[in-house]
Amino acid sequence: MRWLYTFILTLVAPLLLVGLYRKRPGKPAVGARWREHFGRTPAVEGQPIWLHAVSVGEVLAAKPVIAALQQAYPSIPLLVTTTTPTGAEQAEKIEGIIHRYMPVDFNVAVRGFLRAVNPRLCVIMETELWPNTLANVHQAGVPIVVINARLSEKACRGYKRIAPLFRTMSQNIDVILCQHDSDKARFAELGVADNKLATVGSVKFDIKATDPHLGLSLIDDIGARPCWVAASTHEGEDAIMLDAHAALLRDYPDALLILVPRHPERFDGVEAQIHTHGLSVQRRTSDAPIALSSQVYLGDTMGEMMTYLAAANVVVMAGSFLGPKVGGHNLLEPAALAKPQLTGPSYYNFQVIGDTLIEAGALQVCNDSRDIAAKIGAFFSSPPLGAQAGQAGLQVVEQNRGAVERTLQALAPWLNR
Repeated sequence: MRWLYTFILTLVAPLLLVGLYRKRPGKPAVGARWREHFGRTPAVEGQPIWLHAVSVGEVLAAKPVIAALQQAYPSIPLLVTTTTPTGAEQAEKIEGIIHRYMPVDFNVAVRGFLRAVNPRLCVIMETELWPNTLANVHQAGVPIVVINARLSEKACRGYKRIAPLFRTMSQNIDVILCQHDSDKARFAELGVADNKLATVGSVKFDIKATDPHLGLSLIDDIGARPCWVAASTHEGEDAIMLDAHAALLRDYPDALLILVPRHPERFDGVEAQIHTHGLSVQRRTSDAPIALSSQVYLGDTMGEMMTYLAAANVVVMAGSFLGPKVGGHNLLEPAALAKPQLTGPSYYNFQVIGDTLIEAGALQVCNDSRDIAAKIGAFFSSPPLGAQAGQAGLQVVEQNRGAVERTLQALAPWLNR
């Protein structure tokens, strides 16, 4: 099966690379480092721990693990790879790590990368599985551990359609550390041996949100205005959020929406949509205090999500209003900040976490813009209601911490040799 996969990858790779390298407003460029995608990687000394986090979301989720590894193994270099330039931009903000681009999943590229970096351990964040990479890393004698692994029902059905290829991939993996028992059960359903599976929880529960200065200047700018944030919107969701905000403005004329698109190349297009809706907009990158006349504050920066969340009274987590297309985004960041939050119906990427938050009274599901406006209006009109929901979410986070420690314990046998 792997030769057929490689043949298909050869056919589609040009299209994938065009999308990766195409210049777009707000998107950082790969530049001369494109060679790293083909295995021409600058050498790394000292047999590093290699942690792969494909893009921005995975890099941010991996930060507690990275910090713990640096503290536990200060003498071992830590190499972080990403596929995307936006992920690279976030990784390079982390002090003390080495960043390289992940090679494209061709044998020659992966082998060139391995010769250059000579890792002692490969740690893959979540479920970023590439057949040729796994095969070559395993053949090089490098242990492979997948951490914070999740497998939705949808993804499980997809892997079943390529069962022989998945079995080949899983044979090269030493351990899969799952977020939940349901993830572990789905991996077992796909044929992964029980001795390769463990449930350790989600490292996202170990998020640190204790900085008292987080979002402080933005909070001062907003003042007493009722404010909500639409976080990580995808194309097709911005209009839903803007319709909801227009409805809210009828009852709360000074309300502010912080709108944060998921991808930087969409910033200009989203600004145009805001104007089309007849709303006044101010961009984060204007570096000016938020004007009282601004109805929408466009979060056109990367890596500031926690700042935006901290400044809002209510959070709507996007990526969940497009049917099965996306599957939602991180519901734990708002919970860690004790923010009441809403989601769309499709949050399968965080199904167990979402269901737990719903049961605790910290999260509500909305179906459309009218529903969003009504539920946000309820929180605006009753601050104690929002505080109660926010505290319920924070309690869920506090009760489930510890996945980072359990992850490090699982990695220790390879790192303590």
